[in-house]
Amino acid sequence: MNGNDNSDRNWLFEVDADGLAWATLDKAGESTNSLSSAVMDELALLLDRLDSSPPRGLIFRSGKAAGFIAGADIQEFTQLDTPAKGIALVERGWQLFNRLATVGYPTLALVRGHCLGGGLELALACRYLLVVDEPATRLGLPEVMLGIVPGWGGMLRLPERIGPQAALDMMLTGKSLDARRAKRLGLADECVPARVMENAAALLVLSDQPRRRPPLLQRLLNGPLRPLVARGARKQVGKRARIEHYPAPYAIIDIWEKHHGNALAAPQLIDSIVRSPTARNLVRVFFLQERLKGFGKASAHQARRVHVVGAGVMGGDIAAWCALRGLTVTLEDQGMERIAPALQRAYAAYAKRIRDPHELRNAMDRLIPDPEGHGARSADVVIEAIFENLDAKRALLERLDAVIRPDAVLATNTSSLRIEDLSSGLSQPGRLIGIHFFNPVARMPLVEVVAAAGADGEMLARGSAFVRQIDRLPLPVRSAPGFLVNAVLGPYMLEAMRAVDEGLAPETVDEAMLAFGMPMGPIELVDMVGLDVAMAAGKSLAGGAAEAPRCLRERFDAGQLGKKTGRGFYDYAQGKAAKGAAGTAPAGLAERLVAPLIARTQTLVSDGIVADADLADAGVIFGTGFAPFTGGPLNYWKSAKG
Repeated sequence: MNGNDNSDRNWLFEVDADGLAWATLDKAGESTNSLSSAVMDELALLLDRLDSSPPRGLIFRSGKAAGFIAGADIQEFTQLDTPAKGIALVERGWQLFNRLATVGYPTLALVRGHCLGGGLELALACRYLLVVDEPATRLGLPEVMLGIVPGWGGMLRLPERIGPQAALDMMLTGKSLDARRAKRLGLADECVPARVMENAAALLVLSDQPRRRPPLLQRLLNGPLRPLVARGARKQVGKRARIEHYPAPYAIIDIWEKHHGNALAAPQLIDSIVRSPTARNLVRVFFLQERLKGFGKASAHQARRVHVVGAGVMGGDIAAWCALRGLTVTLEDQGMERIAPALQRAYAAYAKRIRDPHELRNAMDRLIPDPEGHGARSADVVIEAIFENLDAKRALLERLDAVIRPDAVLATNTSSLRIEDLSSGLSQPGRLIGIHFFNPVARMPLVEVVAAAGADGEMLARGSAFVRQIDRLPLPVRSAPGFLVNAVLGPYMLEAMRAVDEGLAPETVDEAMLAFGMPMGPIELVDMVGLDVAMAAGKSLAGGAAEAPRCLRERFDAGQLGKKTGRGFYDYAQGKAAKGAAGTAPAGLAERLVAPLIARTQTLVSDGIVADADLADAGVIFGTGFAPFTGGPLNYWKSAKG
């Protein structure tokens, strides 16, 4: 088997002069590697060949620029319509990777870029795991995000390698690790620069060095003390996910505790997970997310410099996020005293994310205070993010229009004003687009890319490409009051406040929606948004009704504007909402509160503000946190109808 063997469609196999075998996965016709049934079948045949002629060692690597392996082929999950198919999918990977883990020659996974799900399970089945020290290298088991479990050995091998507490944290949240943290935790054996990765991999796989053994306490926690760890994990999961909405994290704990990570030992549980409405809807959400990402590919334009005008919470946080994602950002406002708080917030946020002092300094160096606004002239993207005043925004945009480059994207972060009203004084009104972020910028994944009538298509495409470049999800919407997300939140929050006017405690209203699956109750959301913002929305918020709810008006008149003033519907003296006990919610309260949100979403689709029902569901999920397990408001409505 020396030389090249290219008979397989997805794997390139070769044995070098030292007797080392290199298996390079380069999935045919795809930009990203995934472990489809064809890829797995070919891997089994490769191991068959090596049984008869064992190499000195076997190294797995990727032939893709995009990363190692993104996981299983998600398309195949949509075809699991019988219990037997679900069990067969789990069995194939479990048995194949167990086989890989017991071969007589040393094996190594050379990981550069993303290594997720089944990709990490393959890597864990190797004796050694070497990671390349680059920002794009991420390792994780995010199956829980799809409503399923890591059934190909991840629930067995990850706790063995890094201890059950760290492993369960990864599996139950879907969080991934960077290369250096993977090395510190013992998930990776070595962490090396790209320039030496092949040599380092060859040396390591031939070294015969023993793997680091986890400390005694970790071995005990993964053995006789499992029930103790499982109890703590269930308690933590219970704080953020109810079992009736998200059964997968509870199943992960059960399978690890009771079956040593072997999902095949619990076939009924696996079937109930794999074919559950939650898994079906979360897979749907995955494909919706991929569709949003696709809007960023409409233009190959890559921004290098961004200029943001307005250093308030939104503008400052937009600038900070862009700098964190590697862009050079100039931040303009009327004097350093207005810019300084934004720089302080950025430093505090960066310090929580970036451990390397050199990288932290580099991020701060990319965020440049610019009170004179000089950066606008050389920027690729210019974002207006000042207060919501039509005249002030128009004057600013006209000034920017006169100095920025002809090919620069000119955008407004307005949340409530029509793009047409803002662009009327520009030399080319069609160049102005909306790039509407949500608060908090660092946590909300959706960004609405807003098109007015007559908008320049190239500018819209560049705007979407910029949103993807900073790792956000672009949603194309048409210019209309509130666009999509704010337009659907208004009627929802209004109905919640009407329920308070009827005598229900805010806690009761919020608890009803938390039980429904929302990440935050609507009354607490009003406090987060600000009662002054809710009042200013006026008729738009009220859906045509002139009267603001009494509970809102009374608190607004008393200066209780929500979290920012320390008090709104709740008291925030301790930093978070101080809530009393929730009462028993009337039957059907959640359905009543969500009904106007669904109705407004339907209207926006029929009016063409958003192109179709799937995109509307995606926007409301990623822009408001609407219960993902439902598949979105319109999908939920369709399912509820029967």
